[in-house]
Amino acid sequence: MKQTNSFEDIGSGEYFTAYKWLFLVVFLLMSFTSMAQIGIQGSVNDPNGIPIAGASVIIKNTSIGVVTDFDGKFNLSVISTNAVLTVSYIGFETYEIKVGNQTNFNVVLEENLQELDEVVVIGYGTQKRADVTSAVSTVKAEDFVKGNVKDAAQLIQGKVAGLTISAPSGDPTEGTQIKLRGVSSLTGGTAPLVLVDGVPGSLSTVAPEDIATIDVLKDGSATAIYGTRGTNGVIIISTKQGNYNERPTIEYSGYSSLSTISEQMDFLDADQLREKFAQGYEFTGANLQDFGHSTDWLDEITRDAVSQIHNLIFRGGNDATNITASINYRDLEGIFLKSETEKYTGRISVNHAMFDNKLKTNIAVIASEQVFNALGDGTSFDPYIYRQAIIRNPTEPVYDENGNWNERDVYFYDNPVGYIEETIGENRYRNLRFDFSMSYDFNDNLTLKGLYTRKGNSNIRGFYRTKKHVSTVKYGQDGFASRGTDEYRGNYGQITFDYDQKFGKHSISAMAGYNYEDNVNEGFWATNRRFPTDGFNYNNIGVGQGLELGEAGMESYKNSDKLIAFFGRVTYNFDDRYLLLASLRHEGSSRFGKDNKWGSFPGISAGWRIDQESFMEDVTWVDNLKLRAGYGVTGINAGSNYQSLSGLTYGDYFLNNGNWIRELVPSRNANPNLAWEKKKEVNFGLDFGFLNHRISGTVDYYQRTTDGALFNYSVPTPPYFYPTIAANVAELKNSGLEVLLTLVPFDNEHFNWTSNMTYSTNSNEVVSLSNDEFQLTNDFFYQGYTGEPIQIETHRVKEGEPIGNFYGLKSVDITDDGVFLIETPEGEIIPATESSTDDRQVLGNGLPKAYFSWNNSVSYKNWDLNVNLRGALDYQILNFSRMFYENPTVSYNVLDTAFDKVYGKAVLNDVQRYVSHYVEDGDFLKIDNVTLGYTLPKDALKFTNNFRIYLSGLNLATFTKYKGIDPEVNRNGLSPGNDERDKYPSTRTFTLGINFTL
Repeated sequence: MKQTNSFEDIGSGEYFTAYKWLFLVVFLLMSFTSMAQIGIQGSVNDPNGIPIAGASVIIKNTSIGVVTDFDGKFNLSVISTNAVLTVSYIGFETYEIKVGNQTNFNVVLEENLQELDEVVVIGYGTQKRADVTSAVSTVKAEDFVKGNVKDAAQLIQGKVAGLTISAPSGDPTEGTQIKLRGVSSLTGGTAPLVLVDGVPGSLSTVAPEDIATIDVLKDGSATAIYGTRGTNGVIIISTKQGNYNERPTIEYSGYSSLSTISEQMDFLDADQLREKFAQGYEFTGANLQDFGHSTDWLDEITRDAVSQIHNLIFRGGNDATNITASINYRDLEGIFLKSETEKYTGRISVNHAMFDNKLKTNIAVIASEQVFNALGDGTSFDPYIYRQAIIRNPTEPVYDENGNWNERDVYFYDNPVGYIEETIGENRYRNLRFDFSMSYDFNDNLTLKGLYTRKGNSNIRGFYRTKKHVSTVKYGQDGFASRGTDEYRGNYGQITFDYDQKFGKHSISAMAGYNYEDNVNEGFWATNRRFPTDGFNYNNIGVGQGLELGEAGMESYKNSDKLIAFFGRVTYNFDDRYLLLASLRHEGSSRFGKDNKWGSFPGISAGWRIDQESFMEDVTWVDNLKLRAGYGVTGINAGSNYQSLSGLTYGDYFLNNGNWIRELVPSRNANPNLAWEKKKEVNFGLDFGFLNHRISGTVDYYQRTTDGALFNYSVPTPPYFYPTIAANVAELKNSGLEVLLTLVPFDNEHFNWTSNMTYSTNSNEVVSLSNDEFQLTNDFFYQGYTGEPIQIETHRVKEGEPIGNFYGLKSVDITDDGVFLIETPEGEIIPATESSTDDRQVLGNGLPKAYFSWNNSVSYKNWDLNVNLRGALDYQILNFSRMFYENPTVSYNVLDTAFDKVYGKAVLNDVQRYVSHYVEDGDFLKIDNVTLGYTLPKDALKFTNNFRIYLSGLNLATFTKYKGIDPEVNRNGLSPGNDERDKYPSTRTFTLGINFTL
């Protein structure tokens, strides 16, 4: 056979003829296509004539389109004069225009002032705001709290009625505390379910700067579709995403912050202590004598903390693919020495559309690494250090005459500077999440969606106290090391079918889905002491002699759980007037007893858009008026893994045939009836908008009851193997009112002022704690603890009373010789020295009855000002610092006020006691956030789309009668309102930042 060379043969004979004809056909086709296309151009501006860069210009019903350039201009080719252009941009009304014979278009987009048209994220989907029948709130990025926030929750602090967010700790590694509509569980906590782009996560899964919107589902009808985790509400975080046909952009946001301690307690300084000595006061313990120095111990261990945050977002796309990538760097200092954290977070999301946009796919990855110093074993800070700084004798030196840390043999009295400097520790956390989702539109009405997520996180930690640490110098540990690691991994899968159909005045949508989730946790730790050298710190833990002496410790664990659910929802809309939503979730958990592993959680809500009725046609000042009502049942996946199963553990050793053997003893009773805690909630709401939305808002009233709340009960042995059992017995109730009012006093070309106010109340009651099968010894139990030397509980949880009640001695006066006088429950007045625990009574409550906020946003030309105020009313705080240190008889340094006359009669001369004198009103008003910004004119910097610089302050001022550092104290758990003496103080932060887009 003849060998041919294609390069030669293609130019001869039949090969040349065929190739020539093919080339001619292709050329003619291209020519005809070129002739059929019509070139058009134009510009897109806002009503003020300012170009809109990045606006989408698409040929309707196709994927062909472009985005406007920096000057708002575009060029596009269309194939027919009948083509319709769709022009859109976030925050503006979508505009459509037929091409016709025009080739040049000047499009002006009107601002979208109709909040009813915005899309709200709900469970497994979205709805138009106008169609929402549940209690749902949305906060957009432009309304977020500005500055150096701790996590995603602080972005919406004071923005959502009924959602209380506080940051009682200044520790840069600590997040916020969240509570929605009160306490609904005795053991299940108050943390809401957090979804990040539809997947369960946390408030720190993504960087705050990478978030576009946060939606909060508040009532039972909205959260019932999330079943077991919907009781405490659902926070849905949507990250910033790219769009199809979006020009490439780079967004940068960065800022530097300075944080200082917000307030300090006034303890005696060196000069004041010397004055007391001169006045004849004698002390024991810490202030035994004047050591000749003047040391500000708190100043020795604190600093002005400087932090920096940088965030970059890359976005762009064509008609088939778009991509978003972001990277965030956070370098945060705490106000205490060696209290800092560094974190990197990266995210990439790629969307791709195929088959005429019927098939859409998304691949996303989120990864982060955080490293922080550990001054506590496994924690960033040991609050004991703070206590030692405030109670230390201010006349003592930091170092002794030999250059060593100055230490004295006083009970629980250690040099705080040495405590910090002789501690070495590091915690390293890594998080990784991979998402893959697909959706297919069978037609305009039916869509199939699937989502799979693989997620995991791990940490490794090391901690070491050197031979110069007080643990060796005074307590003989000779070096102490700890090493540990934890790992979590989980799978999350979801499949949904969505159906939408409109016929006449009727609109119906339906969704059905399946959800699977599994979680595995495991880890270990080990400790040792008595090391030959400090050289290895925690990196050679086996060389310590503590292992041989039985002073070492070690432990490991592993547990897992699964959740499986089937769910569905139907919505109905008749003539945009009558609205209905119904949902049902059937969910199973591996945590519960064999007879109750599955639970059903229904939800239903309805709405009536009164403003759409014919009798409202002439009432032109009403833009929106909607009544809502809803009912829903949610659960709490409370308790711990395997809690429904009997358990055995190893106890003490016994000698058997010459061998020491560990006994096997019961550790847990089986409870096959262990079931969900079920919260049943009724919600009534009103949405309104008047005078072209110059006045708008919502009002909601709710009642919620938790049945079968879990608690541990004492049981007889036998027949039980273990003396306690977890059972569904208790009942709790919560009710409250929530109001959001938004006003727009001014809105014109140069000046805008928007003001919104929130107000919410909550009252709770413990209805019952016992039933016929399981009872408490009394109808109450105690919670909270004062610590040494007082050593008594601080709270009582009792049937018929609210959670959070302080329970102690009621002091009403003082004797001439300085002893508290106590009023008994019977009204008798007795000296505190004659009182007993039977004389205790309710002294107040640590949960505020009401919360409020006032947020103002003002813009004038290129300037913008945001001022956020918030507060809490009608609650009390137990001031631990006063209780322990407002007493001149104690063996440590004391507060200045320790020498004031109590009740104006006498200086205290009594032991430390928990009495009502230290229970204070906590009502406060905070200037929480003030931000002043300036946006450069668009033509000032040609290479940027926008450039903004701003100055912001957080926790600027507090107006309160509370005598402690900060009235925002811990409100979690069953002993809220305890202002612990060891807590990390809150901070005041000033931030300078810039944002720009290229």
